[in-house]
Amino acid sequence: MIATRRPTRPRIRLAFAGISLILASTACGSARQSPESDAKVPDGPLVQQLTGAVSDARAMDHLQALQKIADQHGGNRASGTPGYEASVEYVTGVLRDAGFDVSIPTYQVSGHDDEDAPATGRNVIAQTRTGHPDRVVMIGAHLDSVPKGPGIVDDGSGVATLLEIATRLGAEPAVQNTVRFAFFGDEETGSQGSNGYLQSLSTDDRQKIKLYVNVDMVASPNGGYFVQGGEGTDEETAGPAGSATIGQVLADQLAKTGVTPESIEFVGDDEAPFIEAGIPVGGAENGDRKKKTTEQAKAWGGQAGQDYDRCYHTACDRIDNVNQDVLNHYLRALAGTLAHFATSTNERH
Repeated sequence: MIATRRPTRPRIRLAFAGISLILASTACGSARQSPESDAKVPDGPLVQQLTGAVSDARAMDHLQALQKIADQHGGNRASGTPGYEASVEYVTGVLRDAGFDVSIPTYQVSGHDDEDAPATGRNVIAQTRTGHPDRVVMIGAHLDSVPKGPGIVDDGSGVATLLEIATRLGAEPAVQNTVRFAFFGDEETGSQGSNGYLQSLSTDDRQKIKLYVNVDMVASPNGGYFVQGGEGTDEETAGPAGSATIGQVLADQLAKTGVTPESIEFVGDDEAPFIEAGIPVGGAENGDRKKKTTEQAKAWGGQAGQDYDRCYHTACDRIDNVNQDVLNHYLRALAGTLAHFATSTNERH
């Protein structure tokens, strides 16, 4: 996760930019004309099944694996390093073992380690074989750490969450829409992996992505509970039309785990290229350098007046920095959110 907002990139000019979603629940079979109404649809069978199946203990196993990779490769998993390449191989192996067809698309990035020469980075993409191929529900996390540390909370926690959800969902679930998982490189150097991925798609393939959920830091030791989507005064901070629906569904799913989240603006992480492409977005994150308020500590526990994550972007962002309780809440809520949209019909008009 990058703490400060990046300069706005030139907006991708697509014919479908700014077009809103119509969400109709296939579970109850009735069309809904307002995007916000989809958040009130009762949970279908897949939501209940997936939220009950995911396990924070198995997610911790993935975090242990990422910690081991960092320990064996100079203490980090930064893009352009052996630690990152080993992380790509680990994620690819887990997904393939779960039956997914996995691709590793490349993208061009500015040089690492202050080099001016362009380099080639690698993302990891996997998707279900079931679901309508023209309606893609996408969820992503960044796979790289900063050079100063192993990045187990930022963003190993997002990676582990996606891996656990993917392996419990399986490659051929009973879904209405195709589900796509993305593990992006070079987020810490300006979201170059996610931007390169979207730029590589044809206009037609970009149009097939009906929504994107970004998962960046969901296990901080003094973490809060924040959702993104629909909060803000412009599209850059609130997301395109339909984003409020995603944020509301995620908030509702978090509430069902026993916590009431706060809604915050987007700040320019891996969701930014999707916003620029006019794709509705939502986000999950639990805070980094900012301090938890007294009111938040009363509502969520933890220490008021202390950083959400004192190890943010440092060498101590290791496995013992993980708050497994925060991870558990987000894991189940994100599983429910993904299942909700995977079993809904998302159309642009």
